[in-house]
Amino acid sequence: MAVQKLKMASIIGRMNELDEVTLRCGQSEMFHPDNVLSFYSDTTPFVPIGEDNPYTAPLQKLSDTCKKIEHPLSFEGAPDCKAEEEDRVLLEYVEKFTSYIEECLKRKNDAEQKIQELNASLRDLSHFAGMDLNLEKVTDCKFVQVRFGVLPKESYDKLSVYNDNPYMMFFPNSSDATSYWGAYFAPTEQIDEIDRVFSSLFFKRISLTGYQGTPEEMIERLQQQHDEATALVNEMNEKLSAHWQQEKDNCQRIFNHLREKSIYFGIRHYGARYHESFVLTGWIPAKGEEEFRESLEPLESVEYSFENAEAQLEHSPPVKLKNPRLFRPFEFFVEMFGLPSYNEVDPTIFVGITYIIMFGIMFADLGQGLCVSLVGLFMWKKSRMRLGKILMPCGISSAIFGFIFGSVFGFEHALNPVYHALFGLEDKPVEVMHPATTNIIIYSAVGIGVSLVMIAMLINIYSSIKKKKYGNALFSPNGLAGLLFYGSIVIGFGGQIAMGWQIVTTPYVLCFMIFPLLLMFFQEILSEILEGRKDWQPASWGEFITQNFFEVFEYLLSYMSNTMSFLRVGAFVLVHAGMMMVVFTLAEMSSGIGYVLILILGNIFVMALEALLAGIQVLRLEFYEMFSRFFDGNGRPFHPVSARQEQNQA
Repeated sequence: MAVQKLKMASIIGRMNELDEVTLRCGQSEMFHPDNVLSFYSDTTPFVPIGEDNPYTAPLQKLSDTCKKIEHPLSFEGAPDCKAEEEDRVLLEYVEKFTSYIEECLKRKNDAEQKIQELNASLRDLSHFAGMDLNLEKVTDCKFVQVRFGVLPKESYDKLSVYNDNPYMMFFPNSSDATSYWGAYFAPTEQIDEIDRVFSSLFFKRISLTGYQGTPEEMIERLQQQHDEATALVNEMNEKLSAHWQQEKDNCQRIFNHLREKSIYFGIRHYGARYHESFVLTGWIPAKGEEEFRESLEPLESVEYSFENAEAQLEHSPPVKLKNPRLFRPFEFFVEMFGLPSYNEVDPTIFVGITYIIMFGIMFADLGQGLCVSLVGLFMWKKSRMRLGKILMPCGISSAIFGFIFGSVFGFEHALNPVYHALFGLEDKPVEVMHPATTNIIIYSAVGIGVSLVMIAMLINIYSSIKKKKYGNALFSPNGLAGLLFYGSIVIGFGGQIAMGWQIVTTPYVLCFMIFPLLLMFFQEILSEILEGRKDWQPASWGEFITQNFFEVFEYLLSYMSNTMSFLRVGAFVLVHAGMMMVVFTLAEMSSGIGYVLILILGNIFVMALEALLAGIQVLRLEFYEMFSRFFDGNGRPFHPVSARQEQNQA
């Protein structure tokens, strides 16, 4: 249960060396920058370095341009850029590359737009092919107006109603299953009235204004333009493809350089300017101090110093968890609740051990446990899911407890020959559904709860002492006073019930129950006295007594509820056996292949459902019954600036 040791790094130098410093800090991949102004009480002489990142715009421009040609760039993290490499060269390349691409894309898009327009015109004109009309002359007539368009066949049949009107005539040229394409004519002075009538018949007008010659001639000219536009699109595509093939390596290299410089430029925003100098502050791993020193040594005018993070706790040093390989996956659960503060106990190992054991007890089956481990292995190998690495030891734990309880895919006596061969037993040692065993399981679950609650209190005492919160360590419900009270209840009443010992006497109650309760009741006052405060007396004793009475009462209820919550550990043992009994009952109603199929599907269902429920319930016990006693989770993660890490996150 460890948090990686850190050191605070303070760096001072001339402004003209800031770029080189940020470059070296970034390439070290161990520097976590922090707001330098938060480390000074008087910030008057300092000016924040609030410069805009000059690499943001060209990066975005380069990225957007490459996306347009369907060659999106991804950061390949080549941490090899040089500070002395001129930005001018990089920016000129971006401008040149993007200008060429944009010009080609503009010509291509214009041609594609023209193709769409030509397609629409060709589609319209195709319906009027065969009309021996000069479109320009017809549409320019002064005394007669012509209307080209499409008329539904139902409406065409209705034109007979207007036989008395010589101008209500429609001349179809082509048709399909539902419509006619053609034209009607009318004198200029009557065209408005004729238009209204045809509009009521759902006539849709098609404008052929601006066309010259017959429809066939116009179609030919438009088709030629269409071919020219298509050829231009193909030409631009070839140019874009050729240019990309020629420049893709340079483009990727420039993108990497700009992205890396952009990442490192971000370090500047944490610093401050002091006249012509800069100040940077951040955190590095203690074990990397020498390497970090060596990276800054060539900069002779740059001064730097290092201080243990323990001496800077008021600035909340970031946290990087450090645990053995087996328990590293369980950092996922800890992070779900919150990271520990720098001087707080890391509960990862405690979570790993208790989670594995309780999951194994609640989901005790040799065969199903091994299957869960295999599923976890598959999840990790296939998708690198952290949950997979958690399921592997949990499944093994389930298999171990399944061996103890004698369950293999729900077969409760399949291991009897093994027990006989190894231990000389005729039957399995634990019959889960036997009434006497059931009571033992329930009592054991309560015993597990009592043990874990007390361990959580001990961790809180240790953590509070580590954080120099001695009042919390001594007088809190989860401190020494709470441990004494809770332990006396367990030993006194538990010993009397289980063993028949007469422990609970008047002196015992006064010393180990009443006295700890009084310490918890006056926790706030005693803590302030211990800290040497002069104003320890409450503003209102009446309000103090009332408030603390209910708080102590709440503590007493929490002791009971937290302990009883662990009954679910034993309950799930019985639930597993009961669910498999249901599966076998259903299977016995069938025969042959039906029996086998029900057993297989039943086992899959039980494995999926119970593994999910057991996993959730154990996590609930961790968070609410144990974490709440000793863990605050107010830490912030240690995120050193690193181009390589940015690549992995992309």
